[in-house]
Amino acid sequence: MEPLNKILSASTELFRQYGFKTITMDDIARRAGISKKTLYQHFANKGEVINEALTWYQGSVSDSCISIMNQSENAIEGMVKVMMMFDDMLANMNPIAMLELERYYPEAFKIFKTNMLEKDIEAIKENIIWGMKDGLYRENLNADFMARYRMEVSMLVLHPNLMVNSRNDLQFVMHEVAEHFLYGIMTPKGEKLYQKYKEQYVKQVSKL
Repeated sequence: MEPLNKILSASTELFRQYGFKTITMDDIARRAGISKKTLYQHFANKGEVINEALTWYQGSVSDSCISIMNQSENAIEGMVKVMMMFDDMLANMNPIAMLELERYYPEAFKIFKTNMLEKDIEAIKENIIWGMKDGLYRENLNADFMARYRMEVSMLVLHPNLMVNSRNDLQFVMHEVAEHFLYGIMTPKGEKLYQKYKEQYVKQVSKL
């Protein structure tokens, strides 16, 4: 793996697991298995690492979502598979990471929000339109609004809130929110398919 990819991969894992504030350039170099000199040849400071790592990670996640949707038989299967991908991603994510990003690295947070608006919301919007055409989602949904609503709720969950606590971890809460959203837009036909795919794909996401 090239040094740059090692840095981006290592820093992403560290930020997800421990948040953004406490991680140092020493930590990143150590996790990437490179020298600090090599790290500073690519990035002048941690802020630059965060900006680049977020863009790289979001691009990878968005590409995976699009690939999943394109390979799915219908909108419901696509949404369920994406839910499973996010369940895996959130399994060891620090629940305060997003708050730290917004508070201490506002420029990086702005980039994160911009990328989300450009790619993630559009992907959900297209899924909703697809599902409506096939009779799996309710007619006359405002696809753009619902897609933005879905992402906005996800962002709220990633901030300190009354739902994520000692009894309910981040993975469990996000899964519940995703399922609640689906039940709000599915038709009876869609619900039947959801139950089928839930039995086929969904792991039991339980409380701590």
